[in-house]
Amino acid sequence: MKRILFVIALTALGFVSCKTNKQVSKSVAYSGIYKEKPLAILLMPPINRSTNVDAKEFFRSTLNVPLANNGYYVIPPFISMEILKKESAYDSELFLNSPLIKFNEVFGADIALFTIIHKWVKTYAMVRVEVEYILKSTKTNEVLYSRRGEILYDTAISGTGGAYGALFDLALTAANTIATKYVDVARICNLYTFKDLPSGKYKSDFGEDGDLKAGPKEFKAKLNAQYQ
Repeated sequence: MKRILFVIALTALGFVSCKTNKQVSKSVAYSGIYKEKPLAILLMPPINRSTNVDAKEFFRSTLNVPLANNGYYVIPPFISMEILKKESAYDSELFLNSPLIKFNEVFGADIALFTIIHKWVKTYAMVRVEVEYILKSTKTNEVLYSRRGEILYDTAISGTGGAYGALFDLALTAANTIATKYVDVARICNLYTFKDLPSGKYKSDFGEDGDLKAGPKEFKAKLNAQYQ
């Protein structure tokens, strides 16, 4: 009897696991975006929960390009940041779970992007970044898009091999890790994540990508400087 119950439990667990990991289309995963058809995005100041004090600026300066390339109008970051600072609204964490209608009235934004940097760690041959992206409607406060990912930015350099070659590679890798421009790391994190965002009104395939498979809401990816 115990064995039968154990088999049933395993079967049920497998069913739940398959159901959880099942891929869905973008029109299902991001139904709110297809329904609201947002145009203008307000970039909220990133929320930095990592130990890297500069991570907030790395992300703030690299968010607009992938969103604009995806067909959205990004409210000019410099102007919006100045207004947010002036109105004592620079701490995004205060608004993460609050009504956002004021941002629609003041900026004309349809959606607000919240970026939460959970981790930013530099190790030998690697920069490990964990970031969460949340796009919320400024009219309904509904979360229209959210993804959380761990990006492993590879800085390793490999040469011709051999004992001396291996030591030389180690030295080059260490130097390359130190010299890595962290703005590039942030840019690649944003580029990779937003490739899953449905196309906006200024992109040729607007409204036609709903049948494509959506990426997982939580992901892990290993990338390097060659990623485009």
